[in-house]
Amino acid sequence: MLGAVGHTPVVRLNHVVPPNSAEIYIKLEFLNPTGSYKDRMAKSIIEEAERRGDLKPGMTIVEATGGSTGSSLAFICAAKKYPFTVISSNAFALEKLRTMEALGATLDIVPSSEGITPSLFPTMMKRAKELARGDGYYFADQFNNKDASVGYEGIGQELLEQFPGGIDAFCGAVGGAGMVMGVSKVLKAKWPSTHVAVLEPASSPAITEGRPGKHSVEGIGIGFVPPHLDRSLYDEACAVQEEEARNMCRRLAREEGLLVGTSTGLNVVAAIDLAKRLGPGKTVVTIAVDTGLKYMNGNLFTD
Repeated sequence: MLGAVGHTPVVRLNHVVPPNSAEIYIKLEFLNPTGSYKDRMAKSIIEEAERRGDLKPGMTIVEATGGSTGSSLAFICAAKKYPFTVISSNAFALEKLRTMEALGATLDIVPSSEGITPSLFPTMMKRAKELARGDGYYFADQFNNKDASVGYEGIGQELLEQFPGGIDAFCGAVGGAGMVMGVSKVLKAKWPSTHVAVLEPASSPAITEGRPGKHSVEGIGIGFVPPHLDRSLYDEACAVQEEEARNMCRRLAREEGLLVGTSTGLNVVAAIDLAKRLGPGKTVVTIAVDTGLKYMNGNLFTD
């Protein structure tokens, strides 16, 4: 199963891109085993820790996560026979929590009646750190662990092969920021002029305005500027309205046949803005982060 991680295709968006715009391509990361690009990060975090000797057989892995990272780590832990404890919250999609449990994870839930608030992730991380202080635990620590971006560099390497003529712009939403930073590191080493934009929900503009807020775009907008975010690896930070992202998810499903989650909708909204600015003859690339099947219990596709 571990060999199934990565090597995802790219497709061109044909119907949601306005006339006189650059071409937009989207890399289908929902084709990873658990339906998310986080499989790459989870595999990298665990295998790099094993390689260093920090993670040994029988140890329990601990992580604080809003969903897809938890599912991905649960998948890798199941394949490698590590116990896994997840600190999560009822603010996140029930499908994700159930997926973690189905893959053998033990869940420790932090209640949050107001959804994804600025204090939620710090609270979850504090609990994870406290648990991981015990003997026999390894804290995956996606927001600070440099191994997180190593797995995402594979996306960049694949894009080099898939776009031999170059990429004019790349954009991606930021949670822990490992994905955008890992991809940017590879792209800018080959094509320094590639314009890289990092994205966040406009209702929680921690990067663009230094002001975190409440929102409901799972997996991004963690309430603080993530340590992985390297100012030398991106050219622009953009805030995207959540309702635009949700509307784009519905359009992608109905007009392109792409069933994706809200952070992917946000990515495409920003990619369209870049495509309009760059104009015909240019190439914009973004990421289909995860499958929309993870959000069927909510109202993403019914509003």
